[in-house]
Amino acid sequence: MDPTSYWYMFPIALGIATLGNATGIEGETFFSPVFILLLRLDPRIAIGTALITQVFGVGSSVWSHGRKRWIDYPLGAQLLIVTVPLALVGAHLAGSIPTDLLKSIFGMGLLAIGVMFLRTPSQEPMNTPSHDIASNQISHRLGGMLLCGTGGLFMGLIGTGQGAMNGVYLLRRRQMPSQVVVATSVFVIAITGLAASSGYLLTFVRAGGDVLTQVLNLALYTVPGVVIGGQIAPHISARLDKQKMERLLAIIFLFIGGLTLWTTWNEIH
Repeated sequence: MDPTSYWYMFPIALGIATLGNATGIEGETFFSPVFILLLRLDPRIAIGTALITQVFGVGSSVWSHGRKRWIDYPLGAQLLIVTVPLALVGAHLAGSIPTDLLKSIFGMGLLAIGVMFLRTPSQEPMNTPSHDIASNQISHRLGGMLLCGTGGLFMGLIGTGQGAMNGVYLLRRRQMPSQVVVATSVFVIAITGLAASSGYLLTFVRAGGDVLTQVLNLALYTVPGVVIGGQIAPHISARLDKQKMERLLAIIFLFIGGLTLWTTWNEIH
């Protein structure tokens, strides 16, 4: 395979990484559909390559966010306790799921994420009794860990979901500042994605041959793009309007999810 055959993925990767890291949504949410729908790759190769690529992008972005002191490290570490193990479980399960079913799960997952971001957040009552505050905090913490843990499972399984679940918990439930939400989400995505991608990378190395060559040729252009995009993203995230960001992401996820299901349906029939 010609190493220059994927040259056009550099500008695409740059744009995806900038958008993904600026909004706190993992880049593989956008990379996987590009690899599956545009390049017609096997879903497992597409998801695995997207995960490997995004590790470099979010790693670059974490460094940039960290310099601005926007990352809530204690909260991120708390979430990683559940996201990392479940991401490894998801990566293991992905190898035993039929291709069409995996693509269908991916499409339905994106539709669900889009609906989540379209929902109007419920308003918390302002007169919460003081004796209920501690129990509410515990409930929110456990619920958040479960929600983000589910995102980790889907990240390993279909290459997306972690960023969206982080957004629902941090942006909607905890009502944190958008810069802190994005930075902390990117931190969790980076570590969880590293764990999930390691399983896929090992599979690609064992397969060798055309599979490994294809992955490396893609990474040759996507990795530099996401590294640069990861540095640009923090400057953009500081200027994003939270509500507009949520609606934009909802539209993107609904479109990609619907397109994925439509193409999968046509292939089956």
